[in-house]
Amino acid sequence: MIWMSRAVCLLLAASVCPPGWAQMQPLRPLSSADSKPTFVYSKFNAHRPLRLVAYGDMRFADPRLTHGTNPRVRAWLADKVGQERPDALLLTGDMPFVGSRAEDWKVFQDETASWRTAGFPVFPTLGNHELNFNYDQGIANYLQNFPQIKGHRHYSAVLGPVEVISLDMNEETEAHSEQTRWLAAQLARIPSAVDFVLILYHVPWVADTQSELVADIPDPQALLLRGVLEANLSHMHSRVVVINGHIHNYERFERKGVEYLVSGGGGAQPYPLLFRGSEDLYRDSGFPVYHYLTLEIKDHQLTGTMWKVKDPDAAELSVEKKDSFVIRAR
Repeated sequence: MIWMSRAVCLLLAASVCPPGWAQMQPLRPLSSADSKPTFVYSKFNAHRPLRLVAYGDMRFADPRLTHGTNPRVRAWLADKVGQERPDALLLTGDMPFVGSRAEDWKVFQDETASWRTAGFPVFPTLGNHELNFNYDQGIANYLQNFPQIKGHRHYSAVLGPVEVISLDMNEETEAHSEQTRWLAAQLARIPSAVDFVLILYHVPWVADTQSELVADIPDPQALLLRGVLEANLSHMHSRVVVINGHIHNYERFERKGVEYLVSGGGGAQPYPLLFRGSEDLYRDSGFPVYHYLTLEIKDHQLTGTMWKVKDPDAAELSVEKKDSFVIRAR
């Protein structure tokens, strides 16, 4: 698409752009801080194994509310994630049902108590439900409930062999916008010890045929950011995994050497996938797909596993391994 090509062009050297494009929207210079990680966790060693959990779309709310969210499965999954005791937890957004309501965040705190007991760091990304009904109050509640990100709506964190880049779907996303240019600067300067870059963004950058047809996903903002990533792939030494939510199901794709995961099975009302397109690497038709992901990094290799709730109506809940993939570092 011409608009996306131009957007990516403006983020690159003018020499690769068609004549006149770079001059049409001049960009102010980036500061040196834009290319540096926002956070560096020195306790993680690039040569030691790292274990992460990722999931999202829980919609924490009053447990009596059963429309739009499954309170039993949601609370059980949150506790199960705490029992996993990962080195860090990645969240794909839509944690509260209504992010402007303090009451929904209180349920979030109550049902995720095991996370704080275990003491692992939590890296979220903003979804659309965080800002439901009152944008400013939603932002304030989100930042208050995730003090580790210190007021940043987009940020990066280096955890030994992994760099997490979290982006905000609610921020302006144009070729000249701060977040877009910051992402380009981050991708251009990945630390040498980082084998894998994990990008968090709520709306999928790649989605199955059904979502493309019914919901017009990926949307233009997601496509622009995907274009920025792909424009930088040729000079990146790290492998990339993009982890999205929003679709209350599980999907997995590979495009240009990047693994794309849709993990939105944290408890929100499931979206039935009536058919899976040929590009979706997850072929199981079972429904619903309440789940979480584990990402194991060891010896320059990432092993991803999807753990699905076996039967959400069972008297005793349990998970089963339903998908896995392996990525080798370059």
